[in-house]
Amino acid sequence: MTDMHRLGRLLLAVLFGLAASAAARAAEPKPNIVFIMADDLGFADVGYRGSDIKTPNIDKLAEAGVRMDTFYGEPVCTPSRAALMTGRYPMRYGLQTLVIFPSHTYGLPTDERTLPQALKEAGYTTLMTGKWHLGHADRKYWPQNRGFDYFYGNVMGEVDYFTRDRGGVIDWQRNGTFLKEPGYYMTLIGNDAVRLIGQQDGKQPFFLYFASLAPHAPYQAPQSYKDLYPAIKDRNRQAYAGMISALDDQIGRIVAALQNKHLRDNTLILFASDNGGATSGLFAQGAKSNDERQHEEGGIEQGAKAPASNAPLRGGKGSLYEGGVRVVAFANWPGHLKPGIVTAPLHMVDIMPTLLALAGGTGSADHPMDGRDIWPALTAAAPSPNEDILINVEAFRGAVRKGDWKLVKVALLPGKTELFNLADDPGETTNVADRHPEIAADLEARLSAYAKQQKPSEWIKAQPGFAGAQGHTVFDPDFDIGDGGLPHEKPAPIGR
Repeated sequence: MTDMHRLGRLLLAVLFGLAASAAARAAEPKPNIVFIMADDLGFADVGYRGSDIKTPNIDKLAEAGVRMDTFYGEPVCTPSRAALMTGRYPMRYGLQTLVIFPSHTYGLPTDERTLPQALKEAGYTTLMTGKWHLGHADRKYWPQNRGFDYFYGNVMGEVDYFTRDRGGVIDWQRNGTFLKEPGYYMTLIGNDAVRLIGQQDGKQPFFLYFASLAPHAPYQAPQSYKDLYPAIKDRNRQAYAGMISALDDQIGRIVAALQNKHLRDNTLILFASDNGGATSGLFAQGAKSNDERQHEEGGIEQGAKAPASNAPLRGGKGSLYEGGVRVVAFANWPGHLKPGIVTAPLHMVDIMPTLLALAGGTGSADHPMDGRDIWPALTAAAPSPNEDILINVEAFRGAVRKGDWKLVKVALLPGKTELFNLADDPGETTNVADRHPEIAADLEARLSAYAKQQKPSEWIKAQPGFAGAQGHTVFDPDFDIGDGGLPHEKPAPIGR
């Protein structure tokens, strides 16, 4: 038998195995899906990574599930959430740069097919509690108009954890009705998630997107949570730790609610942070404009050190280095996923195609997904299905990974090209571009090819339209923001 015949038989066997696996998955009952998104969680700030922050519920799920230890989000909140919701890189629809500010009127384009839309068409009930951050100024961008049957939470970015205030507007709603209600953010969305799970009868599969605001700035936690960490003397770090414990408690309540309804065995739980933890005050200032009030109410000064740790990775939120984009992530499904660690590079865009393969859903033919089905990597230690991973690309910078190699390119003059071998140098301490020019050239060509496909950044287009760091909060002018308890007065300007 010739080598070509052997190769052909091997390829046929692989294809047959993949087809049989896909057929077996399609024949199984559709799983319930719970996706838990943490916000600005430090790579080192969970218990199973050795942190002094107490996360027993996260640890239990991670250790009994599949840890995705080389999983990438985007540098900041909006792009990462867009990648999750579309399975497509944010540069394809102009959301690659920074986040949607309160004064911005753009959002995730309505021609993008979203994960909840696809799951809903596949027979799922689609539910969301927490932070959206993919468009707020027009109702067409709101979650309940992007595929969710139910939404409870905030549509902008950060808000005050106790009042949900953002620049004079109470950004808190249930299905379009704005609310003023007491309580701590994490407890409220946890209460709602538990209630929603309690309403499920097991006859129709559901998708629950639990989008935590914690531990994003402002660093605010009830005193009882801060009291868990008397040894932490820095008050922002102490509050940050308390916020992570508050998130962990709500995750424990969600798991208990699933068990009480006898739904746990058919529920896939996924957990990921949107980006790395904030290590610079630039990304941790909170929603207040006055520096003194920022310090009192959970924000920090621009030049100060933020409380997160991404050790041993370099950089933090906003950066293209590993600390900004490589995030805590795992999947847990009893009886379907064996405990283990996957080191194959995976990306947030891979979640949507993977879930649709499990659920029997379909994407959009005219908006092809960049992500790939990673189920074989999670169940059979298969290699990453991605030939390369675009970490992000903008007009002025970008990063791409292929295998163990990562290229970071800064296009602003004088410019900089960095190449790292992440297997040997996970901390990205040594630029080896001059030692491996052929690899650097290959990755730069890949990055340039992606760059040529990007749409103009909506953030860059919007910035000249107003003065100030983030400007006035904008909502749909045809929508009376006084309804449901929102203040009628003109919103006050806010800070960064």
